[in-house]
Amino acid sequence: MSDGNDARILDRGYRPYDGPRTGTSGAVRSLLTYSMRRAVGLRRPLSAKVLPTISVFIAYVPAIVFVGITVLFEDVLISEPDILPTYSDYYGFITAAIVVFTAFVAPELLCGDRRDRMLGLYLASPLTRDSYLGAKAIAVMVVLGLVTVGPVLFLLLARSIAGTGPDGPAEVIELLWKIILAGFVIAALQTGLSLAVASTTTRRAAASAAIILILIGSAAVSGTLLDTSDAPEGVFLLNLFVLPFELVRRIYGDVLVTDEVTDLSTNVLIVGYVGWTVLFAGIAWVRYRRIEVTR
Repeated sequence: MSDGNDARILDRGYRPYDGPRTGTSGAVRSLLTYSMRRAVGLRRPLSAKVLPTISVFIAYVPAIVFVGITVLFEDVLISEPDILPTYSDYYGFITAAIVVFTAFVAPELLCGDRRDRMLGLYLASPLTRDSYLGAKAIAVMVVLGLVTVGPVLFLLLARSIAGTGPDGPAEVIELLWKIILAGFVIAALQTGLSLAVASTTTRRAAASAAIILILIGSAAVSGTLLDTSDAPEGVFLLNLFVLPFELVRRIYGDVLVTDEVTDLSTNVLIVGYVGWTVLFAGIAWVRYRRIEVTR
């Protein structure tokens, strides 16, 4: 039995890292995975899971209910097939979930890194400012896809059970493509807006409040101008809240129900949508190019 006086230092110095070196691509993948886990509250305290859980719950409950209706009331659906909403109409049930997720995800992923002075540590790795911001943007879009794509797939299941879904593999593929494209259209603009706002402050609560205010305020301003003045219909392009959902209607080929955009061509809507998305992405990019960090 040895006593405490037998301890000896056998060697000194540093050992070089001899594991796999994945470079920039590995660093981006690691940041992307970590950011998505953080956004949905995985491996974090219970309080960090509340908002993501509520948002996902709000988004999926209507779809699950519709699936249940098709199973329990099949005879009713045969005589009243319009009980189930169309794919574009379904987004009306989950706008609250989309807004909450939009206001929560990007501030959670960006503001904390700058407040805790972690940005310099990230940039000491193979990551650059552009690859860091790109990984965060992809993470936000993927997480938003949970509420912009997933629930509509459940609706597709409900319609298929009810016999009002697509006929044949070709129609299934076409509809799946539309669902993914529609989800991307909604998520891309929301991602750009949330990144732009989150890049201006280190306070997550302030960023979340500003995102919600911009979405609701733009809808109020656009609606007021169109209702109370002789403003051109192009003013609708100021409505950041409804603009992506109107494009979704065009993707699915549904009848337009928003009177103020009846005469606006799809190309005009696309130009306005792309313009806003690029503007917001540019704001975030410029902000991160100017942020001073200590490596």
